[in-house]
Amino acid sequence: MFEWLSDNRATIAAVLFVLVFAAFVWSIVVGRRQSRLRAKNEVFGDPARTRGGWYWSVTGVTALVLLWGYFSWGIVRAYFPNSANEMCQVAKLEEAVSPIKAALPIGARYYKSTLLAVRNAAQLDELQAELPALPFTAAEKEDLDLLVRDIRKLIANSSNPDNMSEEARDRLAGISARLIDLGGVLRAGPTGDMTPSPEALAQPKWGTGVPEIPILPVTTRGVLFDTVSVTAAEIAGEFNKIRNHVPQNEVLMADIAARIKAFKEANKAGSFDERTADAREAYVKAVERIFKRLDDGLIFPAAALANVNSAIQDLDAASRSAQGGLRVVDALFMPGPGIVKSRTQCTEQGSARWLPKPTDVVATFARLANPDVENGGGYRGFPLLWWDWVPVADIVAFFIPDWIADIWPGEYAAHGPDGTINPKFKDKLLAFAQGDVDLGSVPMLDGHIWDSLFRVLVALAAGIFLGVPLGLFMGVSRFFKSFFDPLIELYRPVPPLAWAPLILTIFGIGDNGKIFLLFMVAFAIMVISARTGASGVQLSKIRAAHSLGANDRQIMWTVIFPNALPEILTGIRIAVGVCWGTLVAAEMLAGTTGIGFIENIARTVSDYELIWVTILIMGILGLVFDLGMRWLIRKTIPWRGMG
Repeated sequence: MFEWLSDNRATIAAVLFVLVFAAFVWSIVVGRRQSRLRAKNEVFGDPARTRGGWYWSVTGVTALVLLWGYFSWGIVRAYFPNSANEMCQVAKLEEAVSPIKAALPIGARYYKSTLLAVRNAAQLDELQAELPALPFTAAEKEDLDLLVRDIRKLIANSSNPDNMSEEARDRLAGISARLIDLGGVLRAGPTGDMTPSPEALAQPKWGTGVPEIPILPVTTRGVLFDTVSVTAAEIAGEFNKIRNHVPQNEVLMADIAARIKAFKEANKAGSFDERTADAREAYVKAVERIFKRLDDGLIFPAAALANVNSAIQDLDAASRSAQGGLRVVDALFMPGPGIVKSRTQCTEQGSARWLPKPTDVVATFARLANPDVENGGGYRGFPLLWWDWVPVADIVAFFIPDWIADIWPGEYAAHGPDGTINPKFKDKLLAFAQGDVDLGSVPMLDGHIWDSLFRVLVALAAGIFLGVPLGLFMGVSRFFKSFFDPLIELYRPVPPLAWAPLILTIFGIGDNGKIFLLFMVAFAIMVISARTGASGVQLSKIRAAHSLGANDRQIMWTVIFPNALPEILTGIRIAVGVCWGTLVAAEMLAGTTGIGFIENIARTVSDYELIWVTILIMGILGLVFDLGMRWLIRKTIPWRGMG
């Protein structure tokens, strides 16, 4: 069943996007209707005005899903499932003719020959300008100046259309004609024999296999572009072999090569100091480097490539015509650079490359959520969220420290003459604290999500249990405030991640280090929140309680604590969010389980779908935490904002 859903995710997405769009429109209609009905009964600034409005939440969520589907190319895959494969074949043609375009203005604004001529001429100008300051004799400088001028003649001879060989002209004319013929093939459209092969039709659908986009053409239009791209690659290969070796340069090049060789031999035979020898050698090498580039025959007259440029333009026009409505799909539903062919596969570029499609994220989440680890479920041999039978002794050992047995009176048992040991109560207590006793097993949650939740909940509970009382006493006691305030304010401003390397080094990569790091975060927040709440109680309420005969303990629990409760609960809400963010970062630094661990591994292998799954899991869990705190605040302090 799951395989069928995965293979048909595009069809499922098509139905879901229709429903999401319908919900988007419906929520706007309901929201506007409700706004008109309530307009006369609501006053701006009334907190009750913000209640309800669930329909606007639907609007926001559905708008986000639609934007996600658009920029991830989820919508185009849902309604045009073959478009990516056809664009892949178009990209094949672009890749095939790219070597030709690289030599023409259509691909780089200037002819490649123009760029080579300008660059080499500029470098020759620099060499001539440097020559007077170099350690050559006057005669050598004159010879080098003539040598540079002769090399410049090579550029002029290669750029002159009258000097071009007939062979090169004929080969370029043949390239132009063949490109024109390819344009005609594209304009004629698919012929009867251009049908997808069985191998192509057997490929996984777009997004269900690796690579993501099937490489073989699955439509007749795709076969047309694939066939043309093969011929275009052959033409481009022949174009790259054409060289402009003009007869006027042959004798000149032989003479230049001999003169450069003579200068190199003079540099070797001369007795120069190290600095002078290096300067002379570097200059001759620079001259030789430019000469060898000109010896390649890559500079053509601009007029000689004009027909090739026109033929490529005609081929591009034919390609646009043959694409037909595919160009509209590409322009409207594939934001970004589109699809690019690289080596053996086609890849999505732009936002679709790093923003996976909604259905792909759901499929990845479903795979992770599968508790059958042995058959590919979970992640790295560990379920995402499941349950397992856990020995009660392990739970007890987590809460009871080993030093309980150490402080118990007496000595640990020692083996007797016969090698046997009779455990004492102290030994049994140590075994109990270490979990080495059989107390049965209980079902408990297990998996990456539970490990992250467990670390947050334990650290948060410890932070609340210790931080709230201390904060309350700091709000009412001069001693507590003066003694603890500098200590807490010393470490509170330090970012949690600054503590992480030190704490993880001390405690290791297990749970203890992460829990202690989160405890430090939650403890500081809870102390500040409780202290602020306690110090903000109205003095008239405290004096009224004194006048009624209340003692200090009663005032603390019946006046100060209830009035500080809004600040405390707000602090818990903030601490949950900060602890959650800190935990993921700590798990990314060190750990073998947890949501942060999954994201860290996914980051190293650039698995964007898995990264987005972890982000959504973290966001959903954070939202659940926050909704729970909102509910708790409404139930425990319903009077807030009513004064």
